[in-house]
Amino acid sequence: MFLPFFQTLRTGGVPVSPREYLAFLEGMAAGLATYDVDSFYYLARTAMVKDERHLDRFDRAFAATFQGLDAITVEQVLEAVNLPGDWLRKMAEKHLTPEEMAEIEALGGFEKLMETLKQRLEEQKGRHQGAANGSAPPAPPPSAPMATTRRASGSAKMKAATNGP
Repeated sequence: MFLPFFQTLRTGGVPVSPREYLAFLEGMAAGLATYDVDSFYYLARTAMVKDERHLDRFDRAFAATFQGLDAITVEQVLEAVNLPGDWLRKMAEKHLTPEEMAEIEALGGFEKLMETLKQRLEEQKGRHQGAANGSAPPAPPPSAPMATTRRASGSAKMKAATNGP
């Protein structure tokens, strides 16, 4: 599923090994980045970038691979998936407690619950700012260069040791 991303990273100059790619897939399978683009970005970057010199290349490959991802709406996903109501009902019966099922029935049944959820999605869509109105999500924060930080703190310790208090 993410093989094109792996290939784009490699052709973009990010030295990603198959083992790092598999570690990324294991993180995805474990649910470390579910339904959140920022979590997905940081998981991929953590698993597949060994050296901070490759962060810009990673960002370019990420942008090229997932361009337009922020424009996809929840409604488009639900329409594309097109889950049958019977299947959803069976899943609810399987995973919900009898008390939760009674609450659903008290609301008017499963169909009424689905209508309510669709209405709330529409309301939420109207209230959102940012990606919902067509603008891009904020860029991820730049990472602090760790090597520079270590050198700076090390040289400060060295000065303190040689000059005294």
